[in-house]
Amino acid sequence: MTEEINFILDSAKENMDNAITHLEKELLSIRAGKASPAMLSTVMVDYYGSQTPLSQVANVSTPDARTLSIQPWEKGMITEIEKGIMYANLGLNPMNNGESVIINVPALTEERRRDLAKQAKAEGEEAKIGVRNDRKVAMNDLKKLDISEDLLKNAEDDVQNLTNTYVAKIDAHLVVKEQEIMKV
Repeated sequence: MTEEINFILDSAKENMDNAITHLEKELLSIRAGKASPAMLSTVMVDYYGSQTPLSQVANVSTPDARTLSIQPWEKGMITEIEKGIMYANLGLNPMNNGESVIINVPALTEERRRDLAKQAKAEGEEAKIGVRNDRKVAMNDLKKLDISEDLLKNAEDDVQNLTNTYVAKIDAHLVVKEQEIMKV
């Protein structure tokens, strides 16, 4: 019996880990004032008819804190890269010099910082919903087992403690990201 309980707990833990990983990835794409190649992680480029991530057609680097430099592996991709950045709707304005695409990252206004902090909170809420859904699935799976009430109660407590731990991790990630965003 305890093998089944452990399997359910491990499965819930793995799913909750995935929620945290997804949150970290989403928070990386929210810019916090300084240029980062991760800002362009969602940009897709039309590469000979198929949508391809920018990272697979060009090298993205940050020469300084306010500039992104995109060096395409094929010169003919410069206009497609510019279009991809515009379509991604990141609020960035790409310019090309014939060799590469350069993006000057503007300083964030106070209003924009608040909007980004709200966006980060929304991502955190999505992650919490995912963790709670994982808890619900685990609780339902536990109730399907043919075990004593004491074992069931202990296993449910374990699932709830796991949920509380992951919600606290999400909150910690959000605090760090919010401080990063609000820092001028």
